[in-house]
Amino acid sequence: MNDSESQRDSAVTSAQATAEAPAPGNPLFNDGKDPQALRTIGEVAGALGIRPHVLRYWEEQFPALAPIKRSGSRRYYRPEDVALIVEINRLVQHEGYTLRGAAKALESKLLQTAASNGQVPAATSRKLDPEAIHTKLAAIRERLAAALAAA
Repeated sequence: MNDSESQRDSAVTSAQATAEAPAPGNPLFNDGKDPQALRTIGEVAGALGIRPHVLRYWEEQFPALAPIKRSGSRRYYRPEDVALIVEINRLVQHEGYTLRGAAKALESKLLQTAASNGQVPAATSRKLDPEAIHTKLAAIRERLAAALAAA
């Protein structure tokens, strides 16, 4: 291996290390934009070393990953989307999780964070009472029937 190949390989390795494990305060993007700026799929893919089709697939597999979509289905990732992608990449590529396992791990992490903040997710905070639901639906049905009869 000559010197230019060695330099190229070390540059690629250091770029991958930066994308895989960003240090706090070390921006992933060195493009002069505000850290809170929206990023295109190409910018995110380039910074993290993840191909764009993989990011689009992850959007289907991880409901929490939902970039802003503009005309022409152009995706714009918020900083929290980028942080989630970094976490998904870490779980899948470096810790060996399957996509389903990574989704469960992220969900449990979200629940733990909510619990530690004193928040209980809406889905677990109240039990569904079938009797109360039936009563409410019956009342709605009666109001609809009355409205139709009056029309």
